[in-house]
Amino acid sequence: MAKKSGNRLRIIGGQWRSRFLPFPDVEGLRPTTDRVRETLFNWLQPVVHGAAVLDVFAGSGALGFEALSRGAGSLTLIEKNPQAAKQLMENIQTLNTSDAQVKQADALHYLAQQQTPFDLIFLDPPFSKGLLPECIALIESNHLLADNGWIYIESEQDLASLNLPSSWGLHREKKAGQVRLCLYQKQG
Repeated sequence: MAKKSGNRLRIIGGQWRSRFLPFPDVEGLRPTTDRVRETLFNWLQPVVHGAAVLDVFAGSGALGFEALSRGAGSLTLIEKNPQAAKQLMENIQTLNTSDAQVKQADALHYLAQQQTPFDLIFLDPPFSKGLLPECIALIESNHLLADNGWIYIESEQDLASLNLPSSWGLHREKKAGQVRLCLYQKQG
């Protein structure tokens, strides 16, 4: 009999709509809620198809798998925790897709080494760790966000206090409880 996991996320749209995927109990792992994902992907609907997507702190893979389900061209999931990375790989096999890859790596190290730009980046770091400023700086200095590309930032803090690149124009913003959701587009 298969081991039953209490932690599951539901893909809410696209080809894998209503599929459930397990994720492990890992400290700080908090999948983006269905309601927030629904809002975000309503914002992103015109730009997801064919996009090269980077999910920087993948965790459960909720954002990345949702994008791939909705027609993204490729998905790179970055996850440092070995247990979470292993589950992401298993979920890719479950979905039977060759359009996704998992890099088990420290996000800052990955961003510092990466040189290929992405059309859509999800940046949802663990809260209260102070990771956003350095991630944003690395994404900008290494040109990881393509011209006219999109970056979604989920944060517990007001992003106005961050030193965001002047080329990132705020497209949409919302607050859900204690979480701030911001979608920016890089002006090409």
